Amino acid sequence: MKCLVLSRYGFSGASSRMRFYQYLPWLENTGIHVVMSPLFSDEYVAGIQAGRKNLALVGRAYVHRIRELITSKQFDLLWIEKELLPWVPLGLENLLLPVSIPYILDYDDAVFHCYDQHHNPIVKSLLGNKHPSLIRGAALIIAGNDYLADFARQSGAKHVEIVPTVIDLERYPAHSQKSVTETPMTTPCVGWIGQRSTASFLTPYRQLFKSISSSRKARFIAVGIDAQSLGLPMESVQWTEKTEVASIARFDIGIMPLEDEAFARGKCGYKLIQYMACGLPVIASPVGVNCQIVEHGVNGFLAETLEQWQEALQTLLADAELRKRMGLAGREKVERQYCLQVAAPIMSQLLLDASETQVFKPVHL
Repeated sequence: MKCLVLSRYGFSGASSRMRFYQYLPWLENTGIHVVMSPLFSDEYVAGIQAGRKNLALVGRAYVHRIRELITSKQFDLLWIEKELLPWVPLGLENLLLPVSIPYILDYDDAVFHCYDQHHNPIVKSLLGNKHPSLIRGAALIIAGNDYLADFARQSGAKHVEIVPTVIDLERYPAHSQKSVTETPMTTPCVGWIGQRSTASFLTPYRQLFKSISSSRKARFIAVGIDAQSLGLPMESVQWTEKTEVASIARFDIGIMPLEDEAFARGKCGYKLIQYMACGLPVIASPVGVNCQIVEHGVNGFLAETLEQWQEALQTLLADAELRKRMGLAGREKVERQYCLQVAAPIMSQLLLDASETQVFKPVHL
């Protein structure tokens, strides 16, 4: 079976890397030949991370995607990350989708809310129904969590499966967990990993982090952003795929603050899974899938208010044994539910089944 993957990004884009690229060896071993065709280049992703948007690269990306679709008839299945062309109305995407090839839509965040909740009524009118229409025409919707799956079902999807964003256990060895007796006099480290687009979720806790840092009870690290330029009292660590796990393993506690709004409810909690894979206790906002990943008091804490965040941080910073116990519980949960070794066989079978689905073109309403 030949599958064309129309991902949003290349390997440097976290969503595409986790939802598609890491599955490639497993898929090939089950007889699924995959051809990757990312929309945006690594150069474009690097610019976005630095706060720059190159419109020339966007134009070239769209032209390349259209050419790929015109010559895609030799494939048995299209596996699409969210949509073919962002901010382009459904009519064009409908014309570009091959008539005889089934397609899958893969969602790891609530990108549809960029349209249906847009402040501009013209955008809402032109694009608000784009994703529901595409969803109705898909052979399969692969959703990263319940929120995304519910949206697909309400949109009229024929078949929806939940496959969380997962880590590869081979990249996160169990021995990365810290020992309670390891450098006992070292100041504990509270860490966050992410991109510039989500760094704003840290801002409400800026003064809390500053206060704890000033008391020398903890150090705060941000991997993947220039924290100082964003006014955050955190040490900045450059992200690379090669050093990612080692950077997280420096933490003693992993955090994931969010605002309780529609787009955030569609997030897949990937950074929590990374922390837990490294044997770390976590603190997270009780938003969306975070409430399923974090078992309050078992592998971490759910904290909604600033006072709850302060209490959770103080509790974990004061008790190394509790950090270890929660970290072990988190690691065990990742091994059961959130690893490639569990998800890959499921994904392989889903793709094989979808390739045999009868094709229905999406309805343009």
